[in-house]
Order: sequence, then C-alpha cells, then structure tokens
Amino acid sequence: RIHPLVCTAFNADFDGDQMAVHVPLTEEAKAEVRTRMVSVRNLLKPATGQPVMRPDKDVAWGIFYMTTMVAPPKDREARSFGAPEEAVLAYRLRKIDLRETIRVRLKPGEKPTETNVGRIFLNRGLPEGYGFVNDQLDAKKLTEIVRNILENYGPDRTAAMLDEVKSIGFHYITKSGYSWGMADLPFIPDKRVLTEEGDHMVEEIESQYLEGLLTQSERHAKIVDVWTNIKDRVTKLSKERLPKTGSVASMIDSGARGSWGQLTQIIGMKGLVSNPAGDIIELPVKANFKDGFDVLEYFISTHGARKGLSDTALRTANAGYLTRRLVDVAQDIVVRADDCGDTTGVMITIKESEEIGEKIHNRVLGRYTLAAIKDVDGKVLVEANTLITEPLGRMLAKADFKEAHVRSVLECKFARGICRRCYGYDLAYNKEAEIGTAVGIIAAQSIGEPGTQLTMRTFHTGGVAGLDITQGLPRVEELFEARPPKRRAFMSEVAGKVKIEEVERNMVEGPGGEKVLASFVGHKIVRVNYVEEDGETYKVGREDVVKVKDGKKVDEGVVVVERANGEPLTAKVAGTAKVGEKAVRIVRETEKTREYIIPPGYVLYVRDGDMVEAGQPITEGDLDPTQLFRLRGKEAVQKYILKSVQSIYTSQGQKLNDKHIEIIVRQMFSRVLVRDSGDTELLPGEVIEKAQMLEENELAAKRKGRPAEGEELFLGITKISLTTRSFLSAASFQETARVLINAAITGKIDRLEGLKENVIIGRLIPAGTGFGVVRQPAAEAV
Repeated sequence: RIHPLVCTAFNADFDGDQMAVHVPLTEEAKAEVRTRMVSVRNLLKPATGQPVMRPDKDVAWGIFYMTTMVAPPKDREARSFGAPEEAVLAYRLRKIDLRETIRVRLKPGEKPTETNVGRIFLNRGLPEGYGFVNDQLDAKKLTEIVRNILENYGPDRTAAMLDEVKSIGFHYITKSGYSWGMADLPFIPDKRVLTEEGDHMVEEIESQYLEGLLTQSERHAKIVDVWTNIKDRVTKLSKERLPKTGSVASMIDSGARGSWGQLTQIIGMKGLVSNPAGDIIELPVKANFKDGFDVLEYFISTHGARKGLSDTALRTANAGYLTRRLVDVAQDIVVRADDCGDTTGVMITIKESEEIGEKIHNRVLGRYTLAAIKDVDGKVLVEANTLITEPLGRMLAKADFKEAHVRSVLECKFARGICRRCYGYDLAYNKEAEIGTAVGIIAAQSIGEPGTQLTMRTFHTGGVAGLDITQGLPRVEELFEARPPKRRAFMSEVAGKVKIEEVERNMVEGPGGEKVLASFVGHKIVRVNYVEEDGETYKVGREDVVKVKDGKKVDEGVVVVERANGEPLTAKVAGTAKVGEKAVRIVRETEKTREYIIPPGYVLYVRDGDMVEAGQPITEGDLDPTQLFRLRGKEAVQKYILKSVQSIYTSQGQKLNDKHIEIIVRQMFSRVLVRDSGDTELLPGEVIEKAQMLEENELAAKRKGRPAEGEELFLGITKISLTTRSFLSAASFQETARVLINAAITGKIDRLEGLKENVIIGRLIPAGTGFGVVRQPAAEAV
C-alpha cells in the first residue's frame, strides 16, 4: 500500500508499477531515514520550492465539490446558525444540504458569515489558529494553502493536515456520486451555422486567390486564420452549453483532470491539424469525438497521434541521457563553507524577468542581497547582505522596484564547491542550504526531470533549408553542449555604423568599384563601417625623457622618446600620442568595413544608419554562444544561456529555479587552457580545472616561483566531464579506454574529491551526512 499523496513525487501509478522497499539497519542509517528520507521531510519540490505533496485528482475534486456554494431550495431562505456545531447537526439530521448556502456565527460575538457545511468540514482539517477559509477551493488554491501552512506550522503539522484533507476529499467526492457519460456531454446546435460560415469565407479567399489578388502564402495564412477564429467561437459555445454545476465542468474547474481544450474536441470541433512536417493542413476537422470523424478527417488526425507517440518514445531516452551528462558535470558541487566573500554577484532586472516569463520577486526569493533593493522612489525595501525570506518576498511582490543586486553561484569565489551565501535557499526546505548539501546533483536532476515533458519538436518550414527552428529538449541540449545553433543569427563582429544594400540582378559592386556577377539574388548585404586602431609602442625607461604630449598629433620622423644616453627614438608612423608610465603608443586610425550577406527569409534587427556594438545580433535567430563569448565575454553568455533555457521550460509550463541552471553554467566556465606553465608542473596546451591551476600556483608562490598563466574556456557539458581531474569519474562517463590509458601514461592520482569516484570504490560520499567525515588513511603498502 502506498499513500495517494506521494504518488506525484514518485511518479507512481497503479498499472503494475513496482517499488523498492528500503530497510535501514544501522543506527546511523535509521537516523538518516528519520531526518532526511521520510516523505514528511520531503514536502517540497527541490526544482522550484513549491509543494510536491498537495491534494490533486479525486481529492481536489472532492474539496472543490464540497466548497462550492449552492443556493437553498426556492421554498425557503438561507438558514442561520449560532455556531458551526449547530450547522453540522442540522446536516446530520438532513435538514440542510452539504453545499447549501447558510449563515453561521463562526465565533461568539462575531457577525454571521455566509458559508456552507462543506467548508466547515474542510476547515476542521486545517491547523488551529489558521483562520476560516471561506472560499471555493481548486487544486491551485489548495497548493497555496499547503505552502502557507508549511511555512507557518512546519512539516509535521502540514503532513497531518494533508492526511486529513485527503480523507475529507475522498469521502465527499464519493458522496457526490459524480461520474459522467455521453449523456452529460451536450449537443451544440449552433456549431453547424459557424462551420458553414467558415466554408463561405474560405470560398471567398479561394476566389480572391484565383483572381491573383493573393499569393499562395497569404491564401494559406488567411484560411488558417478563418478556422482558428471559428474554433475559438465553438470553444466559447461549448463552455456556455455545458451545465456549470455538472460533473464535467466541475472536474475541469477544480483542476482535477482535463482542460477546456480537450472538452472542445469532445463536444465542439477538433479544428486544424498539422502534417508530420509541422505544416498546418488547411482542411479542418469539423467533427468532434462524440459524433465521430469521417474517413478523411480520421486519416488526417492520425498524423498528430502517431507523431505524438513516437516523439514520447524518443524523448524518454534523450531526456535520460541529458540528465546523465548533467549529473556528471555537476556531481562534485557541494556546499562547502558559509561565505566566500564575493562582492560581484549578478543583477536581476525586471526587463529580463519579463522576457523569461517570471516575476522578479520570485527570482530574488531565497537569495542574499549584495546592495540594498530600492523602489522607484529610492526608498530602501531590503538592506544589503539580507536573505530574502518568504515574508520579504511577499512584501517585494507588492512593491515597485526595477532591479536587485544579489549573490549568485555564478560568481562564487570557491574553486571547489560553493558557499551557502551564494547559493541561498535550499528549495527542498525553503531555508538556507546546510553545509554538505549536494547542490550539483539537485541542479542536474531538477533540469533533467521535466525534460520528458519538453517537446522534441524541430519545426520544419516545408523543407526550406536553414529555416529549422529547434525547440524543446533538443534546444536545451544544444545550449548546454555549447553547439552552434541550427538557425544561427548573424552577429556583428565589430562596433560601427550599418549600411544595408539589396542585391539586384545578380550584380554586386566589387571592392574596386567594378561590377561583379554574383548568385545572391534576394539577399541583403549588411556592411558595418568601423574604425580600427593600430600603431607602434615605445618603451620608456626610468631615466628616459618623453618628448611628445598625450593626445597630440605626431608626424612621422618626430622624436618620441630620448634615451638616457641621448639616443632618440623617432615615430615610424603618423598618429596620436598616448603617453603611459612605462610606454608611449602612437596610434593611427584606419576606416574598415565588415560585410555580411544575409539570405532571404531572415528578419533584420538593424536599419540603415544604425550604430551597432560588437556581438550585437543583426538578424533574428539563435546566437552562437561560443561566438558570443569571444565578442562580449563571460557575463553575456551566462545571461543568454540562463534566459534561453528558462524560456523553453516556461513555454512548456514547467517551472524551474534559476540557481539550478546557474550551477550548470558555472561548470561550463570551470576549465582553463594553460598558456604558460611558469614554475609549476602543468603543461602548456593542457585543459585543466581552475581549482587545479590555483593549487599549483599556490605551491609555486610558496617556492617563490613564477605562477602558471591560462585562458578561461567555455565548453559544453560532455567536454567538461571528460576533462575532469578525477580519472575514475571521467572513465565511468564515456571513452573509458582512452581516459584510463591517458591516466596510466601520465601517472594520474585520483584524490576522491567528487561523489562519483567514492561511489565507484564503495566509500561514503563526501556530501550530506558524509560531508567532513575524517576518513582513516589507507594502510601503507608493505
């Protein structure tokens, strides 16, 4: 037997699922189960911080049924009672109905409240002092109540309340006798009138097309518009025809099951469907599931159904593999200390939040502020170095502020693991993360778990090359693997002024003004005119005398620096002098042009005469993160990946906290390429972890040697996993033979710092209750 409310968390259903039973044996294991593993300690979803154990399905339907107010019979007015107990007694004696509107004095001396017996029963299951909930409750409102009670009363009282509400919900949905069959689904007589109207409008569009007034694409778009509009009107009619108090409407309204979209297909019309390539078929399915389809309608509907099922089968494997790579890349990120002392943090703005589709106060919840959050009038709402708790979050929700400067794992100064202040709330408990929390694994699973829900779709635009838009899971994978996107936006490589030219008749003007034949009809040429600085540098010694003034024009042959021994250094080029402490630079500016040939079908983001920055997109499309890193640096890439991944999850209705994506993005920047090994044991050209370079440089500093120098890299998650310091971890991931051969040749040592390598050799993992456990050193080999 399994509790109904844990089914959502386990993703369990009763069609033959099997589950493992954990039997903890040692005292430590028993204590760990009592404090960490039991369901009462896991009421929240670590991906979002929202309750994962909440009344849904039958329970939510039962609660919705009993909290719905129904007017009393026509032969009498609403009855009044002096106390809730009196009302319950009247119900038991069958004097009033469960949902009938009554007036009750809830507490002595209070004014009577309009409510019903169902709501009185429900409130008996809520904690004492919570206040009387006098509302029609659907699944969403119930979740909010669970969250409130958890915040104010703790997990034990919440679990007791959930148990109580579960029993109440089941009991009263059974008593309602609700069920539904074909007879509960009404016939919509006005539907035929609407579909005939649609047919006439389509005929008119067809005749306009035959007369040459419309192009093929305009005709298609207009027909699709007509049927979309008709479907919307049929949906409206379906809602109006369905009895408001009936079982079907209440099942949908309560949030228990189904949606208005599904119901419209059952009693209204199915509407437009698309073919396997993703194009919308102009012929709509006018029938509904209740009446049944004709042969042609059935045939065109099978496209979607088959694609849906095959997609689901493929998606499961892909989502599982993505989760595995994410776990591998983030597994050794554990909360290691209280504070790293970072002062950089990240800026969360209202503009970016709107683009992602999330409220700004939700994004700052559970984070530490770096600077005071002020409203638009300059009034301080939250002081610096403050953890934004739920009460502060609710206050910010009502306030008007544009930005917040907060701590983030992206900027945490620890090379290995992260600190509590940069991480903020542990969303499984909605309190500050404890030291030893395996936040990397939590992040990977939080991103991977909804992966199955994300669509696999790659939209094809009728086989037009280059117009594939990758969405859903493949796009998330593309971003985390740092691959160039399918439909890549053109980016300006330089800052300058835009000049746009249309290509006509296959002729383009060559660099010398001559006409050149080109096969770029319909393409646009975007030229960016920019100024490039080059010049000569002259070093200045202590005794040397600088002969030119800063910012002044210098001609060729003029003396720039006079050496201590009287030897003059003359300018080899004409330009402007820039005088520094140790050098003088003569700079000359040359005008140059960058040219971008834009194929037809791309929407331009710039106009003739606009000024652009380096790294600014000049057309629509997805940015190439590697190119963005080269042109605009680390911060731009971090923001771009965060925004892109979030918008994919949000568009599919999946919530996900920013910090999980931030942890993965942090890992994508965790490698350096050794340029100069200095006096360390590193090799030039080697790709290593930042932490390893810091350790080697510390050792070199102790020996008064020269530190190694490196270049920060931006890599995809698979490459990161294969360049990890631990050869056990890398070997268990992919390319086992290559990793082990390399480790053997170079005599690598695995320090067993991550989680994976400890699991492989059967030791306690250095996280959770195993964090900071002093292990016995291995016995010396004899």
